[in-house]
Amino acid sequence: MEFTASVSQETVDLIKEKAKLSRLETIRLISLAKSGHYGSSFSSSEIFATLYYHVMNYDAERPQWKSRDRFVMGKGHSAVGMYPILADVGFFPKDELDTYTQLGSAFGDHPDMNKIKGIDFSSGSIGHGLSVGVGMSLGARVDNEKYRTYILMGDGELQEGQVWEAAMSAANFKLGNLVAIVDNNKVTVDGNTEELMNIDPIREKWESFGWNVVDVDGHDVEALVEIFENLPSIDSEKPTAIICDTVAGKGVSFMEHGYEWHVANLGEDDIKRAIDEIEGGK
Repeated sequence: MEFTASVSQETVDLIKEKAKLSRLETIRLISLAKSGHYGSSFSSSEIFATLYYHVMNYDAERPQWKSRDRFVMGKGHSAVGMYPILADVGFFPKDELDTYTQLGSAFGDHPDMNKIKGIDFSSGSIGHGLSVGVGMSLGARVDNEKYRTYILMGDGELQEGQVWEAAMSAANFKLGNLVAIVDNNKVTVDGNTEELMNIDPIREKWESFGWNVVDVDGHDVEALVEIFENLPSIDSEKPTAIICDTVAGKGVSFMEHGYEWHVANLGEDDIKRAIDEIEGGK
């Protein structure tokens, strides 16, 4: 499939810098909490940045704007990587992040839509996100709204049966305004996805449920932009699944591909090493 994109190099560079911001702030926030999800947050950094700095239609000053695009994280444990993005685009003051996971803070390990502006769904229990997205997309149709609903899921999340019930429903209702994004980083908290519960072939599974499916390097900003800019019309009869080939712990050499960093805490020397690698990355 041949794509075209209208994005400038300046925008691409901005997205890349904001992906770095997400990773650096993830390290800082987890250092406050003394434990957190590095691997799955780092694998999503370019996805977060591409969506919030180029793709999605929203107004940070009006978080409940009816016509905004919706974003749901099925993999809610990666919220620590998204909070800095939400602060940076203006949903709330950046210094509020300094309370991360403290008693009484709005910012927990998983996102709470009742406490944090810019969060459309309180996620954490894996597998519910796509079902919620189906409901949101149907709601847009009922209300005659033209927004898209974007769902970010982990590959391990596809082991949940509810995901496939939702996938079947989305195709049945011809929800062209629904976009499922799979962060295929190939690890879960317990080990490699392939060894624990193999979900391959991912593309063929989504296609068999009646979805339009595209594959992309989830860390290639230019490729991500092209995919999102060339989504089928929201009036099309097929929902779209974007299978992102990603690396758990991306950007920090000693974390990459390792499920051990799904939940962990860095010591001072490793924090410095990780920051140096992220800041020096292309």
